[in-house]
Amino acid sequence: MRAARFRLPEGGRVDRERPLSFRFDGRAYQGLAGDTLASALVANGVRLVGRSFKYHRPRGIMAAGAEEANALVGLGEGDRHEPNLKATQIELHDGLVAASQNRWPTLGFDLGAASGLFERLMPAGFYYKTFMWPRALWMTYEAAIRHMAGLGRAPGGPDPDRYDRRYAHCDVMVVGAGPAGLAAARAAARGGARVVLADEQAELGGSLLDQPAEGGASIAGKPAEAWRAAVVAGLAEMGEVTLLPRATVFGYYDHNHLCILERVAERPDSPPKGAPAGAPRQRLWHLRARQVVLATGAIERPLVFRDNDRPGIMLAAAARAYVNRYAARPGERAVVATNNDGAYHAALDLAAAGVGVAAIVDTRHQPDGELTGRARELGIELLPGWGITGVEGGRRLRAVEVRPLTDDGRGFTGERRRIACDTVCMSGGWTPAVHLFSQSRGRLGYDRERAAPLPRHSVQAERSAGACNGAFRLEDCLAEGTRAGAEAARAAGFGGGRAPRPPAAREPEEAAPGRSWVMPWDG
Repeated sequence: MRAARFRLPEGGRVDRERPLSFRFDGRAYQGLAGDTLASALVANGVRLVGRSFKYHRPRGIMAAGAEEANALVGLGEGDRHEPNLKATQIELHDGLVAASQNRWPTLGFDLGAASGLFERLMPAGFYYKTFMWPRALWMTYEAAIRHMAGLGRAPGGPDPDRYDRRYAHCDVMVVGAGPAGLAAARAAARGGARVVLADEQAELGGSLLDQPAEGGASIAGKPAEAWRAAVVAGLAEMGEVTLLPRATVFGYYDHNHLCILERVAERPDSPPKGAPAGAPRQRLWHLRARQVVLATGAIERPLVFRDNDRPGIMLAAAARAYVNRYAARPGERAVVATNNDGAYHAALDLAAAGVGVAAIVDTRHQPDGELTGRARELGIELLPGWGITGVEGGRRLRAVEVRPLTDDGRGFTGERRRIACDTVCMSGGWTPAVHLFSQSRGRLGYDRERAAPLPRHSVQAERSAGACNGAFRLEDCLAEGTRAGAEAARAAGFGGGRAPRPPAAREPEEAAPGRSWVMPWDG
């Protein structure tokens, strides 16, 4: 078994002393403890991981978290097989077996891709109009259509694993353990409230886990990672605080009733550190809280251009996570496409990791900030006022084509230019993750300055903080989280006086984002 070709020799949060073997589509690979299946595939240079639902177009890893839309795989074998899981959320363990879906006979040679040749004849819902005669054959048609357009397949036998459920109460429930969630939990706990902090990742920290070891943001005069580790350790020592990593809050119902799915053990014979032997595979929590703080973060928007779904094209924040957290290079030569300064962080981190950054294609005509200056100092070419018109490559990206945008961003002008690359890191800004807020019957309002829907009116005893509330700067996240946690504790009958002072944060200043998300058609 060969060593992972794209694994960085040092850095990251993976344990190089604990190599793990796994199989994907029957082929053996090696990862490290701390990897997800997605990061291990990235480290091994695996770009093609699936096929699209309808036309069976090649798909690669796009994100690094719950927002992943492409890397849907089947996990396990036999009756333990579980379909349609996101590779970005699967913790790697020794002996893991995963397989791609929606392809035949193989992922690399999928006969279903021939349907793409007839896409003009197959608009949405075409089969309901085309295959209605003769009526007696509809069930035969349906079976063939489902076989072509389906995703994973459920196992036929009974599930051999054990599951559990638990009922609990708390004073303050904090959903999300990023910078805002950690600040909220600490403020509420210091006020004397019983706190439950849940996060879907295996480690608490959210976006702080993706910071580089050197040169990243600082909090309270120390590196962000040092602050994160100190806060998590402090919360773990408090008797009235319950920390729930690997726990997805999926339901927010009346009277602050929340449902949480905790992944206790990915497989019964290898429970995670701290879990008892014989632990259930998953546990369903029914939790009732007096007050809730939603700190669910935000999802990075893609840029829309022709063939932006090809393997090798991913979100800029995801590329940054793979480099800094998982020590895995997403490619060898990258183009960064953006309308905001956030993607410049990814460009700088990729360059520091040895990835050649061919160019930063910025839809803004006059980007001017601290990060643009850093990029120029590294010799990275900046193309302000440019956009991507299309890409080259099928199962693997070969190049992008770029062209200058008109002043209003609604068209292209000038000559086309080809830039060879195997990776595109794109960023269209951030959309607050307001799913739970909306499920709680809260009302949203559109913020024109941030170009995003934001929580406006809460129906439950709830408050939102951080990026899910439109605070995208680290210092603002910490301030909102601290204030929300203290207010929640007071509303639950604990604490008093002013909220504690939030820690100061230092990160590069960013220029105003652009308003171009969809590139003009340049057919």
